[in-house]
Amino acid sequence: MYLSILIFPLLASFSAGLLGRKIGVTGAHIITCSCLTISSILATVAFYEVGICGSPVSIYLTSWVDSEFMSISWEFLFDQLTVSMMIPVLYISTVIHIYTTSYLAEDPHNQRFFSYLSLFTFFMLVLVAGANYFVMFIGWEGIGVVSYLLINFYFTRIQANKAAILALTMNRMGDMGLSIGFFAIFALFGSIDYSTVFSLAPFMNETAITVISLLLLTGAMAKSAQIPLHSWLPGSMEAPTPVSALLHAATLVTAGLYLLVRSSPILEYSPTALLVITLVGATTAFFAATSGLLQNDLKRIIAFSTISQLGYMVMAVGLSQYHVALMHVVNHAFFKALLFLGAGAVIHSFADEQDVRKMGGLIKFLPFTYSVMLVGTLSLLATPWLTGFYSKDLIIELAYGQYSFSGMYAYILGSLTAGVTAFYSFRLISLVFLTVPNGIKNVYLNSHESNSAVVIPLLILSLFSIFFGYVASDLFVGVGSDFFANSIFINPNNISIIEAEFSLPILVKLLPTILSISGAALAVLLYHVYPEFMISLTESSIGRKVYAFLNGKYFFDVVYNNYFIASGLKTGQTISKVLDRGIIEMVGPYGLANSLNNTSFNIAKLDTGVITTYALYITIGLLSLVFLVFAPMLVDTSLLSEIRLIVIYLAALFFVLLPNLNKGN
Repeated sequence: MYLSILIFPLLASFSAGLLGRKIGVTGAHIITCSCLTISSILATVAFYEVGICGSPVSIYLTSWVDSEFMSISWEFLFDQLTVSMMIPVLYISTVIHIYTTSYLAEDPHNQRFFSYLSLFTFFMLVLVAGANYFVMFIGWEGIGVVSYLLINFYFTRIQANKAAILALTMNRMGDMGLSIGFFAIFALFGSIDYSTVFSLAPFMNETAITVISLLLLTGAMAKSAQIPLHSWLPGSMEAPTPVSALLHAATLVTAGLYLLVRSSPILEYSPTALLVITLVGATTAFFAATSGLLQNDLKRIIAFSTISQLGYMVMAVGLSQYHVALMHVVNHAFFKALLFLGAGAVIHSFADEQDVRKMGGLIKFLPFTYSVMLVGTLSLLATPWLTGFYSKDLIIELAYGQYSFSGMYAYILGSLTAGVTAFYSFRLISLVFLTVPNGIKNVYLNSHESNSAVVIPLLILSLFSIFFGYVASDLFVGVGSDFFANSIFINPNNISIIEAEFSLPILVKLLPTILSISGAALAVLLYHVYPEFMISLTESSIGRKVYAFLNGKYFFDVVYNNYFIASGLKTGQTISKVLDRGIIEMVGPYGLANSLNNTSFNIAKLDTGVITTYALYITIGLLSLVFLVFAPMLVDTSLLSEIRLIVIYLAALFFVLLPNLNKGN
């Protein structure tokens, strides 16, 4: 049963991709949606057996590499952490497949798209189910390749090409660090199997553990879009909306989080790495939230919200609260997928317009879409008793409960981020649904709610966004809950959940909620009631500069292009012109062939056929030989004494061969 969870999405991908012309569009829809539904049901059974009943399953298939003391096997581990990750991956992937049947109904490349979606799900499942780092790395690279194909689905569009290449190359940087980290793990532990590595971690050198932890963090930073390797994620909004929902809400970006949570027994023995992880996560959360404040692309605003929430998750990992980080991963997957799919429904019904400044007043035309997007937004804001509240607020409280510099840094930035997130989320709601209509009349007249294939996934996700946190919070993050058993390790010195739950001042606990409500109210006030005030802000030079700075995403792209990419291209040109086509060719094949040709040509010139010339050569050669033999008597040749005999031998050889050469000519 457990392997079937992995195999069904792979079969769906092969059926839609290789047999697409045989089974047709409808056949591809039926097969892929059915396979994903079956996998979801099996994953639910696995969650019950493994998670709730507490019986992890390990499946050994075959040996992969068996060389000296390096042994790597195809092995899958279904423990509490694996089945917890499978739930959001498969549930959301299934509803996205159903949603896409309507969303891309008119697209001529339907089968190819469904094949990619199912293949992505398969690789994600391989990533979370692998029992060693190498099997996980296959899933890791697989989702990287398929994400390139999905982002570049409209491959005739230059912007899609650029976005896909940016995503792939920026992830390469992280993968480079991750690969070095795996080699370091093997060098230190002699194995890359989870069970071996984690059981030996307490006995290893702390510096080596820190280096490995930071290398693993590099991989997670690229995949989970942490600063400074974040700029690929907003750009990848060029992909169709289902791709945005699948990649950037539920699965791809949470792969880095899964890596860190899975590696908890290593990270816990490196306080330095945990400090760095906390700082990176808190900084990313605040940076992305402020970047999203003044964006105008509907999907890009939600993308920055994703980066911000990923910052919270990484922050929780740095605070050693891995179970809370995982809870936020699962919760966030549901409400962020809801927001993306809701945004897709808006774009689809509004003549593919994505600029929020050209919308407004859609609440009367799309009441259901407005309702589900409001649910997703409120859950994102950690509104009390909705899904996001049970993990996001807890992360901020845990940060304060550490009573350390990094904890206070994370608490302050986390609280401010909550307020900023509320502001731009309700800015989006105001500009799209509440304000006066700013679009074209004809577009409004043709605007309508989507069909049931879109409505049902939105309804399912909205129910999860309301109830899932309440149902699962005691299981995942409840005080004293032993749900994760041995799949997550927290150093006893780092456990602060009791402190966060019962000892904090009431104001500390309520501050994020107060800031969220204030931010939301301010956004509605400024964009819906008093829009003139916001317009007047951009009339001053300072206002325009602040707008340009935040709208330009802190100018990260400009800095990368002008300083890193441009200098890299110049260095590449120098290497190509000077080193490759210059030095290497002159020393290597081109230079060697030319030298041999010229030498042979010059030697051939000596063959004149005039006997007096040959007599001159012989005389010069004899004089040279005599000089070499008697040189020690004439000058001090101590330096040449070692090579004198070799020179005499070569000269003699030349004179012996010369007559034979002349005869040949």
